[in-house]
Amino acid sequence: MPVIEVRDGTVVLGGRPVLRGVDLRVEPGEVVAVLGANGSGKSTLVRTMMGLVPTVRGEVSLFDTPLDRFRDWQRIGFVPQRATAAAGVPASVREVVASGRLSRRPLLRPMRMADRAAVEEAIAAVGLADRAKDGVSTLSGGQQQRVLIARALAGEPELFVLDEPTAGVDQPSQQAFADALQVLVARGATIVLVAHELGPMAPLIGRTVVMRDGRVAYDGRPIVDAHELEHHHGHHHPDLQQPGSDYVPAVASPMDQEPEDR
Repeated sequence: MPVIEVRDGTVVLGGRPVLRGVDLRVEPGEVVAVLGANGSGKSTLVRTMMGLVPTVRGEVSLFDTPLDRFRDWQRIGFVPQRATAAAGVPASVREVVASGRLSRRPLLRPMRMADRAAVEEAIAAVGLADRAKDGVSTLSGGQQQRVLIARALAGEPELFVLDEPTAGVDQPSQQAFADALQVLVARGATIVLVAHELGPMAPLIGRTVVMRDGRVAYDGRPIVDAHELEHHHGHHHPDLQQPGSDYVPAVASPMDQEPEDR
């Protein structure tokens, strides 16, 4: 049973094609990196998987369930692109991470020992144990992104989806992300990671999908970045190697707040 399956996924935003007939299947326990240049469709692909962007054609399934009928969101940890942990709310690192356990316990029920242990483990996994009591608004951008990773980790998801978690963050934060992903890999979680480059996360990747002009240009053995595509064999679309593609990155719309990084 695939964890994610996209069949003929097609997305149009602002009258422009962003995804064009994408087929993608992710099996349990896979660690998949989705690479591609700005405007390639990589971020739109994962947002479509999460139901944040609608398709005009094709189907998306999560855990063998059509997306429009899927309800088991506690099985998924999603960290969107350039999100902030502060969001104007005065809260500590521990409080934000603890919110990741809400789907694991009955409404209004106090946290149990297992909940508290999961929260502390998640904070430690991203290297913020010494900042657990600090307000998230006092943290750097990279540290706030690590808080969001920890919040998703605390929910103990089966599927973990990250949209460019290391974009614009420092080297220590990148290494902390890699360490946190290693925890998930050890648990047997399925991971889909969008990135421009992998850095310290590269050793964890088992499969690379390269997006180009809204299509899958490569799907195969791990590569570090999209520039290596010409040196490897895999699932290619020869038409994408030719000049003159009619794809133009879509303009911004209410469903797509990061057009430059699609």
